[in-house]
Amino acid sequence: MKRWGANYRWYVTITAMMGTISTVLSSTIVNVALPDIMGTFGMGQDKAQLISTGFLAAMTGTMLINAWLVDSFGQRATFSGTIAVFIVASAMGGLAPSEPVLILARVLQGGAAGVLQPLAMVTIFQVFPPERRGSAMGIYGIGVVLAPALGPTIGGLMVDNFDWRFVFFLVLPSCVIGLFLSALFMPGRASSGPRKPFDWIGFALLSVFLFVLLNGLSNGQRHGWLSHMVLADFTLAAVSGLAFLAWESWTAAPMLNLALFRFPSFSGASIVAIVFGAGIFGSTYLVPIFVQTIQGYTATRSGLVLMPAGLILTIAFPIAGRLTDKLPADVMITAGLLLFAWSSLLMAGLDTNTSFWSLAIWIALGRIGLSLIMPSLNAGALRALPPHLLGQGSGALNFVRQLGGAIGTNLLAVMSERRGQLYAHAFAASQDTANPATVDMLRQLLSYLLAEGGIAEGGVAPGFGAESIGLAEGQRLGYALDYLGRMLAAQAMMMGYRDGFLLVAIAFVVAIPPAWLMRLRSRRAG
Repeated sequence: MKRWGANYRWYVTITAMMGTISTVLSSTIVNVALPDIMGTFGMGQDKAQLISTGFLAAMTGTMLINAWLVDSFGQRATFSGTIAVFIVASAMGGLAPSEPVLILARVLQGGAAGVLQPLAMVTIFQVFPPERRGSAMGIYGIGVVLAPALGPTIGGLMVDNFDWRFVFFLVLPSCVIGLFLSALFMPGRASSGPRKPFDWIGFALLSVFLFVLLNGLSNGQRHGWLSHMVLADFTLAAVSGLAFLAWESWTAAPMLNLALFRFPSFSGASIVAIVFGAGIFGSTYLVPIFVQTIQGYTATRSGLVLMPAGLILTIAFPIAGRLTDKLPADVMITAGLLLFAWSSLLMAGLDTNTSFWSLAIWIALGRIGLSLIMPSLNAGALRALPPHLLGQGSGALNFVRQLGGAIGTNLLAVMSERRGQLYAHAFAASQDTANPATVDMLRQLLSYLLAEGGIAEGGVAPGFGAESIGLAEGQRLGYALDYLGRMLAAQAMMMGYRDGFLLVAIAFVVAIPPAWLMRLRSRRAG
């Protein structure tokens, strides 16, 4: 708009970022409040899982309708209407009187977030000239990566000092500001022609696929991977997923234009985006859970361990964006993948003695890697597309990244828990009189319990209550065995989480060859 002058692109960027930061923040901030929410409503694990699964499924599914909404109503109306829905949903979640209302609020939040994220990305991409689009994607990446990093910290502070309902109200001010700015700066509808028909069949098939897939992944560990319910979920997911692809290749107005994947650069970027999503959302899930269950951190402290990485990102992203305008996309992405893989490999060595700052530095190293990936991934993928496919390309790229995050988080949670159980069984099988370490530990524990100073003067062995004083020798042996069992369970759980971080490191290394596909376009263009 001419009346805003040369600064117009920055006004649009600030407006778009208001929506991006609010919606991405909401995807992670609720996680630390789940125990309190379960206590308030007396919810079981299955219902609590719907709070996360419903949000992720709705967010992933609606990312592909962004192109149709913008084409039909324009960027201003789409942005304003969607952020208004998000405001209503956030208020509904904070005031929810029952669990069904809360779950509905999270689904509405996720649906609005899925539209806003790709809309913000393509809007910023369009208002900047080609030679500055890398810098623009660096700015956009701040919101996408900074919000998940800060979400657990802010959520922990809200839960520990106020109430879990405040995690819903926290995003309302930025949403209201974004709604006001959108009326001023967001561009309107580009064309005045008739609206394209909406792909209702494709949307229905995609919604079924996402919900049953995530539901199967969430319930597999609890109900058994070969249970009828879980097998039915996976079967329905496979059928609906294949039906969705078949329908999208046939219909005249697809939600997901499969022609996008004929561009090698976009295909390579999509593969990297899946791993990227799994890495950022999966690690954001694993780290707080690890430090709370293994190292005994509070919700606030577990969030604070991610804070230094978030602050570093505010510096790293603009720099990475400028480098994107000067260096090939595959070079930047490869460097970022290697940095994040190195960070995950370091965290695969975590134990109970790992200090707060060691963990914070390792996480920051990985976030610097993500800052190198994000701008190059977005700019490199969209540069490969003709203008008429930009809207669908933005939605598709955000879709596969979010899909990777949704599936990756569930798989990492399942894999860590399952590996922990396997380690627990292996450790338990090795605890017999032929194991000198076990015999020596039990001897030390019994000696401590039987020591005159430790018992008569009130000394208590670690993990034992004062009630052990004066117990018979057989009872003391029982306490010693119980303590040993709890030590082994904690060790097994820790090993399971370490395997989860190792899996993330391997996935990021495997994603390097697909990143090289992005060089094919630059060579052909040259």
